[in-house]
Amino acid sequence: MALRDAAILYTPLHAGALELRNRIVMAPLTRNRATHGSDVPHALNAEYYGQRASAGLIISEATQISPTGKGYAFTPGIYSPEQVAGWKLVTEAVHAKGGTIVLQLWHVGRISHPSLQPGGILPVAPSAIAPVGQKTFIENGDFVDIGTPRALEIDEIAGIVDDYRKATENALAAGFDGVEIHAANGYLIDQFLRDGANKRTDAYGGSVENRLRFAREVIDAVIAVAGAERTGIRISPVTPSGGLSDSDPQAIFVPLVDLLNEKKLAYVHVIEGATGGPRDNVAFDYAGLRKHFAGAWMVNNSYNRDFAIEAIESGYADLVAFGKLFIANPDLVERLRNDGPYNDLDADHLYGGGAEGYTTYPALEVAPSTR
Repeated sequence: MALRDAAILYTPLHAGALELRNRIVMAPLTRNRATHGSDVPHALNAEYYGQRASAGLIISEATQISPTGKGYAFTPGIYSPEQVAGWKLVTEAVHAKGGTIVLQLWHVGRISHPSLQPGGILPVAPSAIAPVGQKTFIENGDFVDIGTPRALEIDEIAGIVDDYRKATENALAAGFDGVEIHAANGYLIDQFLRDGANKRTDAYGGSVENRLRFAREVIDAVIAVAGAERTGIRISPVTPSGGLSDSDPQAIFVPLVDLLNEKKLAYVHVIEGATGGPRDNVAFDYAGLRKHFAGAWMVNNSYNRDFAIEAIESGYADLVAFGKLFIANPDLVERLRNDGPYNDLDADHLYGGGAEGYTTYPALEVAPSTR
């Protein structure tokens, strides 16, 4: 069977003010390799991202906007001067190779553990509802169950919105080309959206309009700093992460995407199906959702070379994000031209540790064939 022409993957694209040299995106990938104790990025992180700078766009690993936004050990932050300086090493490494990189802004909400919170306090959420079947990675290296969070008081919410604003300022100071708001995978913004996690009876709960309020306030705070043209957002309409659910996902995500279109964000990054799992776990009209947004549309979850080509050629998507393939293949952009060879993923070194399974994957010119 003849190899399908991949030329469409290598056409440039403007996503807002982001000038992307191809349609191949490195997805945000938590690797738990920030400096222990300070969550500061360092030289090894810069090497890792620099190796992958041929992507049209790199989205950084999820990065906590504040100490209370942290949900896993050894994940990076963007709230201290030392963290900003550490991230500068990363952006300089990517820019030196002609790459474009945005920082993903993250508050985990209930997906945390008191041992990861300042002073051992309870994690916060829209409502005091424990996530189901969710564990997190703590400082001693254990995976532990997550308990019940504390419901945010209404007068605390503005402070978290302001943390997003300050984190955006810090991301730009660190040299990022823009930011991506993490509103997916069962974290804080997603928790506010879903009626299974949000049982509030005030202005942030109940109706669709009220459940959208926190997302709207965060978006407004971020674009006031970065500009809508340098702001993207990640959503996952039907992922069950942490037992997250909604009685009618279409009813909340269509108005959300209408809001994103109204705000003229640079792109929408949508995870189709269950994050890292089946694409058909819940019926959902992604094609219909896409019609509500005029900007760049990025798709994610189990895309391979042919699936990506079809998505872009058909107009269904403008960009395709790859995760595990980018972990194992720093030069994935080149490997996709001829459909490999691809390195095998080192699953034993995904989270935590040092260089092994992080910066040690060989580039194509020295990679043994694995096909």
